[in-house]
This record gives sequence, structure tokens and C-alpha cells, in this order.
Amino acid sequence: MAAVGRLSHLVRTQNASHKNVQNLHSFGKLYCPNSNTRAMMKLQSHHPAIIRNFASSSQVFSSYREISSDSNLKTLAGRSDLKNCRRVVVKLGSAVITRGDECGLALGRLASIIEQVSELQQAGKQVMLVTSGAVAFGKQLMRHEVMMSQSMRETLVPFGSVERDRPVLDPRACAAAGQSGLMSLYEAMFKQYSLKTAQVLVTKPDFYHEYTRYNLRGTLNELLRMNIIPIINANDAVAAPPEVDTDLSGVISIKDNDSLAARLAVEMNVDLLLLLSDVEGIYNAPPDEEGSHLLDTIYPGDTASIVFGTKSRVGVGGMDAKVKAANWALERGVAVVIANGTSSRPMITDLVKGKKVGTFFTESKPEGVAADLQATRARDGGRLLQSISPSQRAEIIYKLADLLVERSETILASNRMDLEVARMNKMAGPMLARLALTKGKISNLADGLRQIADTSFQNVGRVLKKTKIADGMVLRQVTVPIGVLMVIFESRPDCLPQVAALAISSANGLCLKGGKEASHSNECIHAIVEEALSLYQAKDAVQLISTREQVGDLLKMEGLIDLIIPRGSKEMIQKIQRDTVGIPVLGHSEGICHVYVDKDADPAMAVKIVRDSKCDYPAACNAMETLLVHKDLRHTSKLHDILDMLKTENVKFHPGPRLAKSLAFGPSEAKSMRVEYGDLECAVEIVDDVDGAIHHIHRFGSSHTDVIVTENVHTAQHFLKTVDSACVFHNASSRFADGYRFGLGAEVGISTTRIHARGPVGVEGLLTTKWMMEGSGDTAADFSESGDKKYIHEPMDIDSGSDTESETQETAST
Repeated sequence: MAAVGRLSHLVRTQNASHKNVQNLHSFGKLYCPNSNTRAMMKLQSHHPAIIRNFASSSQVFSSYREISSDSNLKTLAGRSDLKNCRRVVVKLGSAVITRGDECGLALGRLASIIEQVSELQQAGKQVMLVTSGAVAFGKQLMRHEVMMSQSMRETLVPFGSVERDRPVLDPRACAAAGQSGLMSLYEAMFKQYSLKTAQVLVTKPDFYHEYTRYNLRGTLNELLRMNIIPIINANDAVAAPPEVDTDLSGVISIKDNDSLAARLAVEMNVDLLLLLSDVEGIYNAPPDEEGSHLLDTIYPGDTASIVFGTKSRVGVGGMDAKVKAANWALERGVAVVIANGTSSRPMITDLVKGKKVGTFFTESKPEGVAADLQATRARDGGRLLQSISPSQRAEIIYKLADLLVERSETILASNRMDLEVARMNKMAGPMLARLALTKGKISNLADGLRQIADTSFQNVGRVLKKTKIADGMVLRQVTVPIGVLMVIFESRPDCLPQVAALAISSANGLCLKGGKEASHSNECIHAIVEEALSLYQAKDAVQLISTREQVGDLLKMEGLIDLIIPRGSKEMIQKIQRDTVGIPVLGHSEGICHVYVDKDADPAMAVKIVRDSKCDYPAACNAMETLLVHKDLRHTSKLHDILDMLKTENVKFHPGPRLAKSLAFGPSEAKSMRVEYGDLECAVEIVDDVDGAIHHIHRFGSSHTDVIVTENVHTAQHFLKTVDSACVFHNASSRFADGYRFGLGAEVGISTTRIHARGPVGVEGLLTTKWMMEGSGDTAADFSESGDKKYIHEPMDIDSGSDTESETQETAST
């Protein structure tokens, strides 16, 4: 009858939701296992609706039954979703927090982990720690006590009668001795961040029954509600020795802290389970085996064929235990990451930010093709492009230009969809300008593509150098594609056909990633590119990457990607440069362009050039961001006319430190002279002379594009030769720093680096060379002192003979 009273109390106090009914059902089965007993009949008389629910329910709880997976939570689909996780269980393995000698804790490492957990907690997340370490902490204490005791016995007992064997310490006794010290340490460390902790010790039987699990959930939920960090551990002081897993199918056995963490993660409906150990993650084979590599992402079933090595030096579980726990949690809607907790990096915070760390377990396979397969297809497609003739590559580009014009209404309809979403998201004006397509833009795009096609006949296979090594031996240096390019761009969908045409012209494979804000436009234009490539079955040569996760993967695929070209904001380019592993990056981080108006400048020309440089397209990377003026023009009509023009064009300008001192009233002083405004805004500063302008540009510029306006030829030549930028102009707008305006047809970007390519990068920047030698059975021994051949090394006319790829392939096709 007492059982009926307890159950009746629950009926009165619980909300009769489906989930609560399940909890009550479980209690009824546990306290009143015989549904025909008098107690259950009495309960039915008081609460018939509840009993009807019991009777109709198909789920029966018992001590070894499956945990209810009633949660509506979906597994986090990708790493980028990890930043949105609300609840996190962090499991710290023994190898993470213990010292190498297994006696005591790695305090420095543990302090770093505490700092990261505190950062998550203070950011509004709910973190639970499942921690090892009590045995190691207790072992340190007990070994000291044993040594003291042994020393005392040696003093009291005659020499030679005391065994000197190293004592064997019972792990359960060590756990009992170490628990309080471990918790005191956690409490003191978290206190530094104004956070409180609570110890929760559990045993395997605590998970046998629904009512004990219900109590555990209630305790943990209340602690989390009060912003207290639960620190959970198996009560090793009373733990039974390891035994064979006798649990029924579907329930993971609590044999180690990995399985404990998985059970808790499911019980508490957490979003993310982090299993930290002393390895980087899951490898396709034991990490010390040749050819093994880290698996970045694992989907259900992927681990079936993996062979695991030995377990870590401490702890109960090994990697197979972690994988079993991860798979079990994943099947019940919890995303899991296995990573290296001994790393010097802020591993926990990096993981939650979505960085590529460890091995990510998820049920959500990405739609489309895997990133490595896309890169492989791009390489195969590029090689196919290389195998066809230059005229055939040009034909593909001509076809692409025609299709852009023919399908302009379809493209503009897709672009309007992107613009509508962008306006709803309140995208800034300069970004909207980059995103928008017009019939005029599409027409100009087509013209630029035809220009690329016209120059496609002498790109690949062009002989740069030809040398007669010796009689019967000729060496040639020939242009060839780089291989597979990866171009990442933001907002501007017009980049896609431009870059695709350059890749086709240079016979490179291409992986493209546009901004999500232009997804409809990019998909539409990419389909048109594929249609043009299909002329010669080269559809796979240009691949469109759809997710950031795929980009992160490709940045580390040194064997598949040969050159990365980011186009976009300073932040995006710098992130790409940081995240790339082993692959060269071609690009510029900023477009801080200057126009210097010299004292000998023509006034009308100065106004015209400054207006065009700033106002023609303020969002472009080649737009003027700083106007430099010779000091002799400070109080003249030349400067006043320029400033009046800027006001008329609604340009907001900020005086630099020198100009600000001479203005009684005026706009606010520039906060920095190194700003890329990207809008109708710029800085204006006074300099002493051309050398002052050059010094300012070298100090604050970004080596992109810089302009001098002057009628003094000597001053102009000094500026052109001395300024160390990719583009330096005399009496011309900075807006001419563009592949189309240079006659390159288009550009993949503007490079401010000093290696390989600089300035607007067209086809030439997408080519490298290889050496081709033709001999007649020659060997190096033939040219030794005892040999009968001599080196000639005679330069040859590169036009002599059938040397170009175009001639060779046209002849073959004929």
C-alpha cells in the first residue's frame, strides 16, 4: 500500500504529459510488478485514466530495458552547428588529467580545461563533467602513507626481516582516499571563475531502474538550473571488479567513464558529448601503423571495419570502448566528438566553435558528394581539359558566354531570390551591391569571357625556353596547368563564371565555394558552366562546394588541392590562411588603396581621378580608401574642390592627424589610417612631398593599388619605381586594377604576395611549367671525363619546329 501512496502522490503532482505518463508507468511496474494485485486495482479506482494509459502503452520498462529515447532533439548535423549546442557532457579520461607517472594530476593541463569549461558555462551553456582521477590522486596520497609506514616498521623491526617489495595499492582504496581531494581541487579551481561545483557519485545499479534514473535526472537538472557544474564519477570505492557485459541488447554497460558519460548524455538529453583522451581522434587503423590517418567525421556504421590498438597507459577503457560509447549515444540523438585532451590548444572551446578538431560523430550525412571526391573529380576533369586542343577549350568558353546571355532572365530570377533573403537579413549596402546582378553586368561578363577565349590558344603548352643540351638532346620549358584550384569568394556571383573560364582556359580543375548569401545565383550559373563543359565531356572539371565543412576538409587536402585563392573580406582571407595546411594561398588581405595628389597635379584631372577611384564602386577592393595631398595644396582651391566633390557625392571623409590639426571645425578624425571602408567613406591626410606619400603608403597601405596624380614626369617616375605595391599608376584611377581592364579577360583575384603572381591574376597566374627533354639514348656517363660527348647549352629559337601544344594537338586532331 505504501507503493500505491507513492504512486498516487506522483499522479497528483506530475503533469499528465506523455513523457510523465511513461515515468509513472515505470514506477507502477517497479513498485507493483503484478498488475492484477489488489494495490493496482485500488490505484485504478482512484486514477482510471492513468491506468488506461499504462494498459495501452506498448513500452514496458524493466531494469535492463532500453532507456527511453523520447527526446525530440535532432543530432547536430555538422561541426558548424556545435556552436548552437546548449547542453554538453565533457568526459576527461585518466590519461588527460593524470601525470605520466600515474601518481597525481597534471595540474597545468587540468587548469586549462577548467578555464575552457568555465568559458562555456559563462556563455550560457550547461556543462557536466565526467571525470577520472580519483584513483591517481588517492594513489599519490596512499603511496606516501605506505612509504611512511614502511619506514617506521624498518625502524622498529630488526634489519632484514621486513619485506622491501613495492606495495600493491588497491584501486578502490585509492579511489576512496582520492575522491575528497579531487573534489576540493575542482572546487578551488572553478571558484577562480566564480562558479560552484557539486559532486555526484554513481554506481552501475543506479542505472538499472527507471526510478533511480529519474532521481538522478532530477538532481542534475536542479544543479544545472542553479548554474552549478555537476562533477560526476563512478563510485570506484565500491565498484565491483570488471565483469563480462551481461546487459541486454540496446543498453550499454557501465564499465568505464566512457560508457558512463554516454549514459548520462542520453539521460540528460544533451546536445554534445566530448570524450577527451590522449589521442587526436579515431584513425582508420592503429595510429602507429604506416598509412593510417585521422578520420574527421564518422557516420553510423563507419567504425565496423576499424581495427583498434592498445588502450592508453591508464584508465579502464580503450579506444574501442570510446567508439562503442560514441556510437551508442549517437544512435540516441547525441552528437559526439572524440579528441585529444592533452593538447596545448584550447581543445574544448575550439570544438564548440566548430573547428576541425578530433573525430566528429554525426547521423547527418551531408547531401551531395564528399569533398575529397569532388576534388578528385576536378583533377580528372582538369586532365581531360588538358588533353583536348586549345580551340576546343576556347569553344567551351565561347559557349559559356553565349549561355550566360541566353539564360540571363533565369539567372536574374535566381539572383532576385538571393537579394530578397539578403534584404530580410538586413545585409549592408556594399554587400548588396556585390550580390546584385543586372543585364549590364551579365553582358559585360560575357564580353570578358569571350576575351578569355580569344587568348586561350597560346596558354597551355607554350614553350618559354628551348635549349640544345648536346647533339641529339633538346630541352624545353613548357607551360602547364597548376592542377586543382580552390577559389573561395563572398557575395559576388559574377565571380563564378569568370573564374570558371580562367580555369578552363588554363586546363585547371576547379573547386568553387561561394557565399551562402548567393546560393541560388551560384547554383544556377554553375549548372550553365556544367552545360558548356559537357561539349567535350568535361563536366566534372568545375565543382561547386556547398558547405563550410567541405571547405574545412579541402583546406587540409594537400594532395588534392594545389592552390587556394580566397576572394572576400580581410577576415575571411586571414581565416583561410590560418586554417590551410600545406597548401599555398594566393590572395590579399586588404585593399587599402591610396591616391596621392601632388602639388603639380592638374586640378580638373585630380578631381576626376579621385571621384572615379572612390565613387565608381566603393565596395571594390581597388577603390580609394585614403586620399593623400601635398602640403602646399592645404589652403588652396585644388584641395577645396576635391573635398567639395566628395561632399557632393555623399562621401564621408575623416581627416588624418595632420589635416585635423589645421581644421577649426570639421568631421571626426580618422581612428586609424589603415582602414578599408568599402563604402562612400575615406580618410584624407596631408604629406610633405612625394617621399612623404611613399612613406605613408608603405606604412599604412596593403600593397594593393596606389596612384599619383601629377604633371611632373620626374616625380611620377620616382613614385612608380619606389612604391612597393602590386599596381602603381600615374594619372589613372585605381579602379583600373582589374583583370578585365588589363585585357586579361577576367581575374581570379588580386594578389599582393610577392611569389608566383602579383596584381590581377589572370590565366598566366594559373600556369606553372615543366621541363621536357628529348634525347637519343644519352646517359650522364657519356658526358664524364672519359665520355665522348660534350655539353653545348645553346639557346634555340622557340619558334623553330612544332613546339606549341596548339600545333601538336591540332595536327593530331586533323
